Amino acid sequence: MTASTDSPRGTLHYEVNPRQNHNHNHNQDNTNDTPENQPTKIPLRIAILLNSYRSPHISSIRDSYTRCFASLTQSPTCRFQPALSFFYPADNFYCCPQEFLPDPAEFDLIVIGGGNADPRKRHAWILRVHEFVRQTRKEWPKKKMVGVCWGHQTLGLVMGGGEVGEMRLPELGVTDSKLTPAGLRFFNDRGPPSTAGGKAEEKKSSLRLHQHHRRQLVSTPPNFYQLLANNECLLSHDNSVLTFQGHPEKDAKAAKLKIRDAARWWGWDLNDPKAMEEVKGLMEREHDGNWVWERVLEWVWEGLREEGEGDKGNELEWKL
Repeated sequence: MTASTDSPRGTLHYEVNPRQNHNHNHNQDNTNDTPENQPTKIPLRIAILLNSYRSPHISSIRDSYTRCFASLTQSPTCRFQPALSFFYPADNFYCCPQEFLPDPAEFDLIVIGGGNADPRKRHAWILRVHEFVRQTRKEWPKKKMVGVCWGHQTLGLVMGGGEVGEMRLPELGVTDSKLTPAGLRFFNDRGPPSTAGGKAEEKKSSLRLHQHHRRQLVSTPPNFYQLLANNECLLSHDNSVLTFQGHPEKDAKAAKLKIRDAARWWGWDLNDPKAMEEVKGLMEREHDGNWVWERVLEWVWEGLREEGEGDKGNELEWKL
């Protein structure tokens, strides 16, 4: 694990190899700890923008991504070895505005992560992230981008003119969202090439993801497909941008950092042990985060193969 030069307001960016971090082994190449009977994992470079301004939980949010991808790389069905680089636009914009965002040429996937500000605000750092999205789309139109929560709303707003609005009842904990016909095909047709023992993998009709938000996209941007009902997951028509209102990177440990929002948002009395246990139960439900990320990485790899081979042989057989 390596980190760049520190800025006055924190680390400019932070680089993690989830597998090495998981194994506490930082001195060996990825291939050295791969069993002989397993193929070498495909390396992917992922930039993750964490868009929380002066959040006391920023390191814990980063660690949630690291745990998620560390767990994913241990899966026998996952073909990929991601290397993560974290960037902090909100905290580093004012001290080093030229260095706080990733160079798209250096990454296979750019994740616009969650944040604690309204994406409709006109703060300078928010407008700079908006410009980064526009510039990346213009100069790197095939570059895969994923939006999560704040990033989902931001990409919908910036790319497609989607409308962001306040929710009548904010969401916390793991919820179940129904896949649309397009979503059924996108996720269920994009599993790993084979599963252990040749056993067919179960198809899903809905996705269970952690939620923590009080705003949502209230309209579908015109250049996006809905993959989950109610605009909770979107795919751009050009197949390069994928967004989630929920948090596939979150686990119960990360979710509980904000457990007090049940009192702020829902008016629950968390001094009541029963109420506290109910909120904890929502955050401890099983979820599909790793399952989703595995399919996201397959989607990224499809794009890299198509771009590298320069022909149509690897285009998706299914059409939305």
